[in-house]
Amino acid sequence: MPEVVFYQLNAKVLERKEDIPEDAKQVVYYSLAIGHHIGVFDCFKPAFRCTTAVFDRVLDALKDSEEAHRKLSGLLRFGEITVDSTHIRPLTMAVEAALPTAPPDVAAWLDRLRTALDAIRREPAIYLMGRRLS
Repeated sequence: MPEVVFYQLNAKVLERKEDIPEDAKQVVYYSLAIGHHIGVFDCFKPAFRCTTAVFDRVLDALKDSEEAHRKLSGLLRFGEITVDSTHIRPLTMAVEAALPTAPPDVAAWLDRLRTALDAIRREPAIYLMGRRLS
């Protein structure tokens, strides 16, 4: 069955946090991140996944937030999306609004998304990449 997988950038080039000067941190993460454009995924770890049927229900739960719905539905249209620090506010607001009435499987997915969004909020250089897998 087709599924949707969200990967989170998680690799580091250097072993210790203090080895990365603060002014170079964005460059380091960017260098790790650009590999996905040519099919390299070794800098990402799968963060959460679901069937496309569950993802359709996630989109339905977010239908009241045009911006969040449009962003996530791009995954079905284009096969891949990125979620970065510019998407935190609208997605978090939509997730918070949808969670109280979401069915359990959708709520579990939304909760994992909320956790990932919080990680991006704490470290804006990190982002998610969602892909539709056949």
